[in-house]
Amino acid sequence: MRKKLLLFITLTLGVFLLSGCASAETEGEFFHDYFVYPFSFLIRTLGNIFNNNYGLAIIAITLIVRTALLPLALRMAAKQKVMREKMEIIKPEMEAIQKQIKAAKTKEEQMKAQQEMMQLYQKHNFNPFSIGCLPALLQIPIWMGLYYAIRITPEIAEHSFLWFNLGETDLVLAGLAAVAYYFQFKVSMFNMPPEQQQQMKIMALFSPVMILIASLSTASALALYWVVSGLFLIGQTYLTKKLYGPVPQAVGNAKGMKDTSGLSKKK
Repeated sequence: MRKKLLLFITLTLGVFLLSGCASAETEGEFFHDYFVYPFSFLIRTLGNIFNNNYGLAIIAITLIVRTALLPLALRMAAKQKVMREKMEIIKPEMEAIQKQIKAAKTKEEQMKAQQEMMQLYQKHNFNPFSIGCLPALLQIPIWMGLYYAIRITPEIAEHSFLWFNLGETDLVLAGLAAVAYYFQFKVSMFNMPPEQQQQMKIMALFSPVMILIASLSTASALALYWVVSGLFLIGQTYLTKKLYGPVPQAVGNAKGMKDTSGLSKKK
């Protein structure tokens, strides 16, 4: 829940920042020289390589960015798996302390129970706020850099890709971007407990809606980035679920029974 909320805030902040940055298009300014201009140069270079096909250039940039962020995303997923495993270990003690906090009649009793909770976290090196949204936060300067690079690159406005002009807004492409991010969220819910899926249903609309709003407010070249990025994220999310996803309860129980059986035989 916290992760999706932070992603929502990130998307909202990204849309807000895209609406105006005075120094983004000014040469000599930090953001222009180190974020916007490199993207503009990359768009021109790849466009020339692809025989003036700037749509393919945007797709190539998307794949480059996403591939560069993939190791970080996998590292975050691995950390989350460790945290889930620690959560399963401390869950009985944690629930007992939570009951103490609820049953506390005085402020002193409540503070004592809270201190016990902190000691439990420290004992197991467990951080409940380790939600791993750094890749999402890193998207803000990337979106901004690419957005302004598209604005200052005249070749974008002069070329079309498939059925749309890269410099104009396209309703169909905006819809595809929202759909891609919706399915990415659905894939992220694989192996998630039914009650947790129910709690996060409303969150399934946040990122697709924000992507849709942003795509309807910008050139379709950026919406193309989001479409390809969303498709890439579907594969990335499926990969992280396979590598670091929770083990189904039935499998865990079966494994435990097998281990116990093996010990019995040894005895």
